[in-house]
Amino acid sequence: MNETPLVQLDRVCVQFGRQPVLRDLSLSIHRGQTLLVIGESGCGKTVLLKLIVGLLRPNSGRVLFEGKDLQEHSPVELTQVRRRFGFLFQGAALFDSLSAYENVAYPLRALHNLAEPEIRQRVLDRLKEVGLDEAAANKMPAELSGGMRKRVGHARALALDPEVMFYDEPTTGLDPVMTEVISNLIQQTRERRPVTSIVVTHDMKTVRRIADRVVMLYPLARLDPSASQIIYDGAFAGLDLSRDERVRGFVA
Repeated sequence: MNETPLVQLDRVCVQFGRQPVLRDLSLSIHRGQTLLVIGESGCGKTVLLKLIVGLLRPNSGRVLFEGKDLQEHSPVELTQVRRRFGFLFQGAALFDSLSAYENVAYPLRALHNLAEPEIRQRVLDRLKEVGLDEAAANKMPAELSGGMRKRVGHARALALDPEVMFYDEPTTGLDPVMTEVISNLIQQTRERRPVTSIVVTHDMKTVRRIADRVVMLYPLARLDPSASQIIYDGAFAGLDLSRDERVRGFVA
């Protein structure tokens, strides 16, 4: 691909206190890709997401979106960039005091000056897109199952018609049936929308189902100082054929 990557990490290092998490990490993500980031706990997967969204700044290196370093954006410009993102958090991160409907409506009210009938139509459309009806829309988060909360979170992330979707462990804590439902929703979102997807997960069934590309990170604490933190970057089919026993062991 010759076009400028949508997202690019250029020799990024992140350290919390004395604890390094990412070291000299370089990665390019092109528009329209579905990238699955896998690896053990503590290898920096969620930190990677937060860097791309601009919630964290690297200690060194650059994070670029459409060729421009996020650190060169003004606060107003960074807010505009983030409006192009949708984020499904690990625990859905719904507002407990708001109904499912109001959770999905929240970003529309906060970031747009839309008439209430337009908000209502968009909210119901997004809930329908993730398989929830109007009865579910009126329920509070405490009345919803874990899978339904994830679907409401997904609908809220889609409310602003994002160009990039971020998923942080979207199937964690779900039973196999609901894991399949959420994986299907991620796949359907990609098929229905011109969206770039970046998914952090431990679930290999999800990886097998939706990945265009898989990147596997390895914890720095167990790496030689000169070794790359990315120990696999390629198609899902190549994971089983990797000569790296760390990759094969994780997949197995």
